[in-house]
Amino acid sequence: MSLPLEGRSAIVTGAGRGLGRAEALELARLGAAVVVNDYGQSAGWGSPLPERSRGLGGGSGAGSAAPAEQVAAEIRAAGGRAVAHTGDVADFARARELVALAVDAFGSLDILVNNAGILRDRMVFSMSEDEWDSVIRVHLKGHFNTIRFAAAHWRERSKASAGPVYGRIVNTSSEAFLAGSAGQPNYAAAKGGIVGLTTSTALALAKYGVTANVICPRARTRMTEDVFAGIAVPDEGLDPLAPEHVAPLVGYLAAPAAARVNGQLFVVHGGMVAIVERPRVQAKFDSKQDAFSYAELDAILTPHYASRPPGETFAATEVLTLKHD
Repeated sequence: MSLPLEGRSAIVTGAGRGLGRAEALELARLGAAVVVNDYGQSAGWGSPLPERSRGLGGGSGAGSAAPAEQVAAEIRAAGGRAVAHTGDVADFARARELVALAVDAFGSLDILVNNAGILRDRMVFSMSEDEWDSVIRVHLKGHFNTIRFAAAHWRERSKASAGPVYGRIVNTSSEAFLAGSAGQPNYAAAKGGIVGLTTSTALALAKYGVTANVICPRARTRMTEDVFAGIAVPDEGLDPLAPEHVAPLVGYLAAPAAARVNGQLFVVHGGMVAIVERPRVQAKFDSKQDAFSYAELDAILTPHYASRPPGETFAATEVLTLKHD
Protein backbone atom coordinates (compact mmCIF):
# COMPACT_ATOMS: atom_id res chain seq x y z
CA MET A 1 0.00 0.00 0.00
CA SER A 2 1.50 3.33 -1.07
CA LEU A 3 1.80 6.26 1.27
CA PRO A 4 -0.43 9.31 0.57
CA LEU A 5 2.51 11.60 -0.15
CA GLU A 6 4.77 9.09 -1.86
CA GLY A 7 6.56 10.72 -4.78
CA ARG A 8 5.76 14.23 -3.53
CA SER A 9 8.20 16.87 -2.29
CA ALA A 10 7.67 19.48 0.42
CA ILE A 11 9.19 22.55 2.00
CA VAL A 12 8.63 23.26 5.70
CA THR A 13 9.92 26.59 7.00
CA GLY A 14 10.97 27.11 10.61
CA ALA A 15 11.36 23.33 10.86
CA GLY A 16 14.47 23.05 13.01
CA ARG A 17 12.48 22.40 16.19
CA GLY A 18 8.99 22.38 17.69
CA LEU A 19 5.97 22.69 15.44
CA GLY A 20 7.88 22.84 12.17
CA ARG A 21 9.95 19.81 13.08
CA ALA A 22 6.81 17.80 13.89
CA GLU A 23 5.27 18.85 10.57
CA ALA A 24 8.39 17.94 8.59
CA LEU A 25 8.56 14.52 10.27
CA GLU A 26 4.87 13.89 9.60
CA LEU A 27 5.17 14.77 5.90
CA ALA A 28 8.16 12.46 5.64
CA ARG A 29 6.26 9.69 7.44
CA LEU A 30 3.52 10.05 4.85
CA GLY A 31 6.08 9.60 2.08
CA ALA A 32 7.17 13.11 1.08
CA ALA A 33 10.73 14.19 0.44
CA VAL A 34 11.31 17.29 2.60
CA VAL A 35 13.38 20.45 2.45
CA VAL A 36 13.83 21.37 6.11
CA ASN A 37 14.26 25.13 6.41
CA ASP A 38 15.38 26.96 9.53
CA TYR A 39 17.45 30.11 9.92
CA GLY A 40 20.79 28.82 11.14
CA GLN A 41 22.52 31.78 12.77
CA SER A 42 22.52 32.74 16.41
CA ALA A 43 20.96 36.14 15.70
CA GLY A 44 17.66 34.49 14.83
CA TRP A 45 15.32 35.64 12.04
CA GLY A 46 16.33 39.01 10.67
CA SER A 47 18.10 41.48 12.95
CA PRO A 48 19.26 40.60 16.51
CA LEU A 49 16.30 39.54 18.63
CA PRO A 50 15.54 39.42 22.33
CA GLU A 51 15.50 36.07 24.10
CA ARG A 52 11.87 35.15 23.31
CA SER A 53 12.08 36.10 19.61
CA ARG A 54 12.64 32.65 18.23
CA GLY A 55 11.37 30.77 15.23
CA LEU A 56 7.93 29.20 15.54
CA GLY A 57 9.52 25.89 14.76
CA GLY A 58 12.23 26.47 17.34
CA GLY A 59 13.96 29.50 15.85
CA SER A 60 17.64 29.84 15.31
CA GLY A 61 20.23 27.27 16.10
CA ALA A 62 22.74 27.96 18.81
CA GLY A 63 25.29 29.57 16.50
CA SER A 64 25.06 26.95 13.76
CA ALA A 65 22.84 25.43 11.08
CA ALA A 66 22.46 22.31 13.21
CA PRO A 67 18.68 22.31 13.86
CA ALA A 68 17.63 22.07 10.20
CA GLU A 69 20.32 19.54 9.38
CA GLN A 70 19.50 17.47 12.46
CA VAL A 71 15.85 17.18 11.41
CA ALA A 72 16.87 16.34 7.84
CA ALA A 73 19.24 13.69 9.19
CA GLU A 74 16.44 12.31 11.38
CA ILE A 75 14.24 11.90 8.32
CA ARG A 76 17.00 10.22 6.34
CA ALA A 77 17.79 7.88 9.24
CA ALA A 78 14.15 6.73 9.16
CA GLY A 79 14.48 5.89 5.46
CA GLY A 80 13.12 9.13 4.02
CA ARG A 81 14.62 11.81 1.82
CA ALA A 82 15.46 15.26 3.14
CA VAL A 83 17.84 18.17 2.70
CA ALA A 84 18.43 21.19 4.91
CA HIS A 85 18.20 24.87 4.02
CA THR A 86 19.32 27.58 6.44
CA GLY A 87 18.21 30.76 4.69
CA ASP A 88 16.01 33.55 6.04
CA VAL A 89 12.66 33.18 4.24
CA ALA A 90 11.92 36.86 4.88
CA ASP A 91 14.74 37.59 2.41
CA PHE A 92 13.28 37.57 -1.12
CA ALA A 93 16.37 36.06 -2.75
CA ARG A 94 16.77 33.35 -0.12
CA ALA A 95 13.12 32.36 -0.54
CA ARG A 96 13.73 32.00 -4.28
CA GLU A 97 16.74 29.87 -3.44
CA LEU A 98 14.66 27.69 -1.11
CA VAL A 99 12.10 26.85 -3.79
CA ALA A 100 14.89 26.24 -6.32
CA LEU A 101 16.56 23.84 -3.89
CA ALA A 102 13.40 21.73 -3.64
CA VAL A 103 13.11 21.57 -7.43
CA ASP A 104 16.81 20.78 -7.90
CA ALA A 105 16.92 18.17 -5.14
CA PHE A 106 13.64 16.38 -5.82
CA GLY A 107 12.62 17.34 -9.38
CA SER A 108 9.67 19.55 -8.41
CA LEU A 109 7.87 21.15 -5.49
CA ASP A 110 4.43 19.88 -4.49
CA ILE A 111 3.85 21.10 -0.91
CA LEU A 112 4.74 24.32 0.90
CA VAL A 113 4.24 24.62 4.66
CA ASN A 114 4.95 28.10 6.02
CA ASN A 115 5.67 28.05 9.72
CA ALA A 116 8.66 30.31 10.48
CA GLY A 117 8.11 33.20 12.85
CA ILE A 118 9.19 35.25 15.85
CA LEU A 119 7.61 37.03 18.81
CA ARG A 120 8.26 40.57 20.02
CA ASP A 121 5.37 41.09 22.40
CA ARG A 122 4.55 44.57 23.65
CA MET A 123 1.44 46.66 24.25
CA VAL A 124 0.67 48.89 21.28
CA PHE A 125 1.50 52.08 23.22
CA SER A 126 4.98 50.74 24.07
CA MET A 127 5.95 48.98 20.84
CA SER A 128 9.01 50.14 18.96
CA GLU A 129 9.22 50.47 15.20
CA ASP A 130 11.71 47.60 15.04
CA GLU A 131 9.45 45.33 17.11
CA TRP A 132 6.63 46.00 14.66
CA ASP A 133 8.72 45.73 11.48
CA SER A 134 10.57 42.56 12.48
CA VAL A 135 7.44 40.54 13.25
CA ILE A 136 5.63 41.71 10.10
CA ARG A 137 8.75 40.94 8.06
CA VAL A 138 9.29 37.39 9.27
CA HIS A 139 5.66 36.25 9.45
CA LEU A 140 3.86 38.08 6.66
CA LYS A 141 6.65 38.83 4.21
CA GLY A 142 8.18 35.42 4.88
CA HIS A 143 4.89 33.75 3.91
CA PHE A 144 4.57 35.91 0.80
CA ASN A 145 8.13 35.27 -0.36
CA THR A 146 7.90 31.49 -0.41
CA ILE A 147 4.37 31.53 -1.87
CA ARG A 148 5.54 33.91 -4.60
CA PHE A 149 8.15 31.52 -5.94
CA ALA A 150 6.20 28.32 -5.33
CA ALA A 151 3.21 29.82 -7.18
CA ALA A 152 5.40 30.78 -10.13
CA HIS A 153 6.77 27.22 -10.23
CA TRP A 154 3.29 25.70 -10.28
CA ARG A 155 2.01 28.18 -12.88
CA GLU A 156 4.90 27.35 -15.22
CA ARG A 157 4.34 23.62 -14.73
CA SER A 158 0.63 24.05 -15.44
CA LYS A 159 1.33 26.02 -18.61
CA ALA A 160 3.83 23.41 -19.76
CA SER A 161 1.40 20.54 -19.20
CA ALA A 162 -1.66 22.49 -20.38
CA GLY A 163 -3.56 21.38 -17.29
CA PRO A 164 -3.70 21.49 -13.49
CA VAL A 165 -0.75 20.37 -11.39
CA TYR A 166 -0.41 19.16 -7.80
CA GLY A 167 0.20 21.97 -5.34
CA ARG A 168 -0.57 22.39 -1.65
CA ILE A 169 0.07 25.41 0.58
CA VAL A 170 -0.45 25.28 4.35
CA ASN A 171 0.07 28.61 6.09
CA THR A 172 0.26 29.34 9.81
CA SER A 173 -1.91 31.98 11.45
CA SER A 174 -2.84 32.17 15.14
CA GLU A 175 -5.68 32.45 17.62
CA ALA A 176 -4.05 35.79 18.50
CA PHE A 177 -5.55 37.12 15.26
CA LEU A 178 -8.96 35.54 15.83
CA ALA A 179 -9.33 36.53 19.47
CA GLY A 180 -7.41 39.82 19.43
CA SER A 181 -4.37 39.36 21.67
CA ALA A 182 -3.96 42.68 23.51
CA GLY A 183 -0.22 42.38 24.05
CA GLN A 184 0.60 41.24 20.52
CA PRO A 185 -0.54 43.91 18.04
CA ASN A 186 2.32 43.14 15.64
CA TYR A 187 1.80 39.38 15.82
CA ALA A 188 -1.99 39.60 15.53
CA ALA A 189 -1.69 41.95 12.55
CA ALA A 190 0.81 39.68 10.80
CA LYS A 191 -1.32 36.60 11.42
CA GLY A 192 -4.44 38.38 10.17
CA GLY A 193 -2.52 39.37 7.06
CA ILE A 194 -1.57 35.75 6.51
CA VAL A 195 -5.26 34.79 6.45
CA GLY A 196 -5.94 37.43 3.78
CA LEU A 197 -2.90 36.27 1.82
CA THR A 198 -4.13 32.67 2.04
CA THR A 199 -7.66 33.34 0.79
CA SER A 200 -6.33 35.49 -2.06
CA THR A 201 -3.82 32.81 -3.00
CA ALA A 202 -6.47 30.08 -2.83
CA LEU A 203 -8.61 31.89 -5.41
CA ALA A 204 -5.68 32.86 -7.62
CA LEU A 205 -4.12 29.40 -7.85
CA ALA A 206 -7.19 27.13 -7.88
CA LYS A 207 -7.23 26.99 -11.68
CA TYR A 208 -3.70 25.57 -11.62
CA GLY A 209 -4.68 22.73 -9.28
CA VAL A 210 -3.19 24.36 -6.18
CA THR A 211 -4.94 24.67 -2.81
CA ALA A 212 -4.06 27.08 0.00
CA ASN A 213 -5.31 26.72 3.57
CA VAL A 214 -4.36 28.22 6.92
CA ILE A 215 -4.13 26.76 10.40
CA CYS A 216 -4.22 28.38 13.84
CA PRO A 217 -2.26 25.93 15.98
CA ARG A 218 -1.80 25.90 19.73
CA ALA A 219 1.41 24.15 20.70
CA ARG A 220 4.13 24.25 23.32
CA THR A 221 7.31 25.37 21.53
CA ARG A 222 10.33 27.49 22.39
CA MET A 223 8.48 30.53 21.09
CA THR A 224 5.42 29.92 23.28
CA GLU A 225 7.19 28.62 26.39
CA ASP A 226 6.20 31.70 28.42
CA VAL A 227 2.64 31.71 27.07
CA PHE A 228 1.97 28.18 28.32
CA ALA A 229 4.31 28.21 31.30
CA GLY A 230 1.38 27.89 33.72
CA ILE A 231 0.01 24.74 32.03
CA ALA A 232 1.79 21.68 33.37
CA VAL A 233 2.94 18.86 31.14
CA PRO A 234 0.99 15.72 32.14
CA ASP A 235 2.90 12.90 33.79
CA GLU A 236 1.37 10.35 31.42
CA GLY A 237 0.08 10.47 27.88
CA LEU A 238 0.66 13.02 25.15
CA ASP A 239 0.81 16.65 26.21
CA PRO A 240 -2.38 18.40 24.94
CA LEU A 241 -0.06 21.16 23.74
CA ALA A 242 2.34 18.83 21.93
CA PRO A 243 3.11 19.83 18.31
CA GLU A 244 2.25 16.25 17.34
CA HIS A 245 -1.44 17.19 17.68
CA VAL A 246 -1.03 19.72 14.86
CA ALA A 247 1.16 17.84 12.39
CA PRO A 248 -1.46 15.29 11.21
CA LEU A 249 -3.77 18.08 9.98
CA VAL A 250 -0.88 19.54 8.00
CA GLY A 251 -0.25 16.09 6.53
CA TYR A 252 -3.91 15.76 5.58
CA LEU A 253 -4.09 19.20 3.96
CA ALA A 254 -0.96 18.32 1.95
CA ALA A 255 -2.46 15.05 0.69
CA PRO A 256 -4.61 14.18 -2.35
CA ALA A 257 -7.59 13.54 -0.06
CA ALA A 258 -7.82 17.30 0.63
CA ALA A 259 -8.19 18.29 -3.02
CA ARG A 260 -11.56 19.97 -2.33
CA VAL A 261 -10.34 21.80 0.78
CA ASN A 262 -9.30 25.29 -0.31
CA GLY A 263 -9.22 28.72 1.30
CA GLN A 264 -10.18 27.30 4.70
CA LEU A 265 -9.14 28.26 8.23
CA PHE A 266 -8.68 25.63 10.96
CA VAL A 267 -7.99 25.88 14.69
CA VAL A 268 -6.06 22.80 15.81
CA HIS A 269 -4.64 21.61 19.13
CA GLY A 270 -4.95 18.89 21.76
CA GLY A 271 -6.82 16.29 19.71
CA MET A 272 -9.27 18.84 18.28
CA VAL A 273 -9.79 20.41 14.85
CA ALA A 274 -12.28 23.27 14.41
CA ILE A 275 -13.30 24.81 11.09
CA VAL A 276 -13.78 28.55 11.41
CA GLU A 277 -16.67 30.06 9.49
CA ARG A 278 -16.05 33.02 7.25
CA PRO A 279 -17.36 36.40 8.52
CA ARG A 280 -21.09 36.98 8.22
CA VAL A 281 -22.98 40.27 7.95
CA GLN A 282 -24.51 40.83 11.40
CA ALA A 283 -26.75 43.76 10.50
CA LYS A 284 -27.46 46.09 7.57
CA PHE A 285 -29.02 49.55 7.61
CA ASP A 286 -30.16 51.69 4.68
CA SER A 287 -30.41 55.46 4.67
CA LYS A 288 -33.84 56.93 4.05
CA GLN A 289 -32.10 59.77 2.21
CA ASP A 290 -29.57 59.98 -0.63
CA ALA A 291 -26.77 59.62 1.93
CA PHE A 292 -26.47 59.05 5.66
CA SER A 293 -26.24 62.04 7.96
CA TYR A 294 -24.70 62.04 11.41
CA ALA A 295 -28.15 62.34 12.98
CA GLU A 296 -29.54 59.38 11.07
CA LEU A 297 -26.57 57.20 11.95
CA ASP A 298 -26.89 58.23 15.58
CA ALA A 299 -30.56 57.27 15.56
CA ILE A 300 -29.82 53.84 14.06
CA LEU A 301 -26.44 52.72 15.40
CA THR A 302 -26.54 54.04 18.97
CA PRO A 303 -29.60 51.96 20.04
CA HIS A 304 -28.28 48.99 18.07
CA TYR A 305 -25.04 48.92 20.07
CA ALA A 306 -26.83 49.72 23.31
CA SER A 307 -28.53 46.34 22.98
CA ARG A 308 -25.31 44.44 22.22
CA PRO A 309 -23.25 42.72 24.95
CA PRO A 310 -20.71 45.13 26.48
CA GLY A 311 -17.15 44.54 25.31
CA GLU A 312 -18.21 42.55 22.26
CA THR A 313 -15.98 43.23 19.24
CA PHE A 314 -15.19 41.60 15.91
CA ALA A 315 -12.70 39.39 17.78
CA ALA A 316 -13.85 35.78 18.22
CA THR A 317 -12.69 35.22 21.79
CA GLU A 318 -14.75 32.01 22.01
CA VAL A 319 -12.05 30.18 20.05
CA LEU A 320 -9.91 30.31 23.19
CA THR A 321 -12.39 28.03 24.97
CA LEU A 322 -12.29 25.29 22.34
CA LYS A 323 -10.99 21.97 23.63
CA HIS A 324 -11.14 18.25 22.98
CA ASP A 325 -14.29 16.69 24.52
